[in-house]
Amino acid sequence: SLARARGIDVVVDAAHSWGHVPFDIAGLGADYVGINLHKWMGVPLGVGGMYIRSSGLDGIDPAPGERAGLDRIDSRLHIATVSFAGIITIPEALDFQNAVGLEEKYARVRYLRDLWVHETRDLDGIDVLTPEEEGLVGAITSFRLHGNGDTEANRALVRTLHEEFGIFTVARSGLAKGDCVRVTPALYNMPPDLERLVDALTTLAAR
Repeated sequence: SLARARGIDVVVDAAHSWGHVPFDIAGLGADYVGINLHKWMGVPLGVGGMYIRSSGLDGIDPAPGERAGLDRIDSRLHIATVSFAGIITIPEALDFQNAVGLEEKYARVRYLRDLWVHETRDLDGIDVLTPEEEGLVGAITSFRLHGNGDTEANRALVRTLHEEFGIFTVARSGLAKGDCVRVTPALYNMPPDLERLVDALTTLAAR
């Protein structure tokens, strides 16, 4: 509302929230919302989507040579080579997600996240960086060994978790206070997977 009152368009990157956290895209009130379909929907890499508020169409020039009507969103999203193999999986992915239910899916991955976070947040030697406040947390949580934001150290930690403990994580960089490791439980993970992570972090924190 503050942006719109000043004539500023609002663009939302919803790559990690759509299909993960229950919310209504139109309810955001944003002019443009980009979504990703492989992170939480199970569609192959390279497939995503774009929401454009109807009043936002005039803010984007149609692609040169585009024949779609000027009142259609696809006149503003002209792309070249399309991954048809990926696109035709979207209906199946949506059917699966609808069968599971977004509220149920979120409850499941949040439960898995809480299993390991609540066991390690107060563990000496581990800094859990993601807050607990509702609205600021989902399934994704980042941590680092206490005070160690070094890039190479966190990459080495990811390798150790994978090679020694069989746990896949991702090193993330670009944070103001240094690098970290991101853990993202998926729908198919089971509680013992997260218990194994707790054991691994307990071992590493003691080294």
